[in-house]
Amino acid sequence: MSRERYDFLVQATLLLLDAAMIAIAVCVAFVLRRTIPVPEVMVDAPQFATMLRFIPLQIIGVIGLMYLNRMYHQVRASSARVDEISIVLLAATGGTLVAVALNTLAYQNTQFEANLPRALLIYAWLCTVVFVALGRYIHQRVRQRLLKRGVGRERVIVVGTNDVSQVVVQKIHWSPNLGYDLVGLIASQEEHPPEMLGTPVIGKTEDIISLLETHAIDEVIIALPQATRLELLNLIADCHRGQVSVRVLPDVFEIMAGEVSVADLGGLPLLNVRDIALRGWRLSLKRAFDIAGSAFGLFLTAPVMVALGILIKLESPGPALFIQERVGLDGKPFKVLKFRSMRADAEALSTWTVKDDPRRTRIGTFIRKYSLDELPQFVNVLLGEMSLVGPRPEQERYVEEFRQSIPRYMERHREKAGLTGWAQVNGLRGDSSIEERTKYDLWYIEHWSLWLDIKICVRTAIQAFTGQAY
Repeated sequence: MSRERYDFLVQATLLLLDAAMIAIAVCVAFVLRRTIPVPEVMVDAPQFATMLRFIPLQIIGVIGLMYLNRMYHQVRASSARVDEISIVLLAATGGTLVAVALNTLAYQNTQFEANLPRALLIYAWLCTVVFVALGRYIHQRVRQRLLKRGVGRERVIVVGTNDVSQVVVQKIHWSPNLGYDLVGLIASQEEHPPEMLGTPVIGKTEDIISLLETHAIDEVIIALPQATRLELLNLIADCHRGQVSVRVLPDVFEIMAGEVSVADLGGLPLLNVRDIALRGWRLSLKRAFDIAGSAFGLFLTAPVMVALGILIKLESPGPALFIQERVGLDGKPFKVLKFRSMRADAEALSTWTVKDDPRRTRIGTFIRKYSLDELPQFVNVLLGEMSLVGPRPEQERYVEEFRQSIPRYMERHREKAGLTGWAQVNGLRGDSSIEERTKYDLWYIEHWSLWLDIKICVRTAIQAFTGQAY
């Protein structure tokens, strides 16, 4: 089973289990309240059907708050059970209040109104905390059993052969529930031991790129507290070129320019280096914006696209659409759609486009000027292959070239490729500097907001209407 499929199954089953536990908790609360005369004997008890109408509202409220707290985005097991329970407690408290509010706003004075006594709501709240926490504990135990059988494990290496790295190795050995397969250590010095705590030293830092590929590494933990800033930054850049997750012990957090988030390794604090990919509600909000924007864009431009397709076919032989493989999210290829703006044999001459490209047709010159050739990518956005705003996708051959020469280039693939982007609205289109484009792309990823996406879309529309695309 692939890592992506495993992560999806973990998140999906956890969400479904939480929903089931909330439903059971509400039913149990009803039975307990009718049985236990605390704070007083229950008089005029509501019908069980009334409780059933309350269950969906409780599920929406509790799971919604847990989702906003990223409780469905942390796939790796954590030792911080107290933190998890505290979030469950807060989510159950807020979720119950949300459920009551939804019941009042949506169902008041209707046949669906679930008018419940306050004592019964308190019982439902307590049972929700207990049952959801219990369900998550069971889920974690099942995951630990799967990890012991080799399902969902990640291959990791530790950089360093010092006392600090020895602590990291010990933590990994002592915490099999973390799901790490420790492949080996990477030495940063000429003189180093052949192994540490039974873990072999498999190479040196100057060979890290090839080692990552040879051993199919998923994650790198850097334990070099004495490393200089330049050494550490070069090492991190090498790891990012290998498209692996990177974690660094907190001693060196002050040198990182981007945002960092704290994780732990069996209680040992680690920093997720430049964990700038969108998560949780931000990712959901961006996707909702993409769906709404692309659907509206397709509806609005459908007559224009039909007319352009006919004109392209009439002017020159060949298909109206140009379909090319580009590199998108997580470095994975996808088929990008564009209106053909060049001769059908254009790729045989060159694969890099420039301003006033001699291979363009007459209609191609027009649609490139107003960015109309990009309109079919609304379909890519609607299908989830692209986003309305993000780094523009490149061909795989150029990605392989740029990742070797441009630091942090692969970080732009932490998000979906965009129909437009921050670099493009700032004039970096076509045959412009890749280094500069990368800087703008990374700035956008690190500073994402819905308002920024809206602003970029508006600026793109203005530039397209005024013919400033190229």
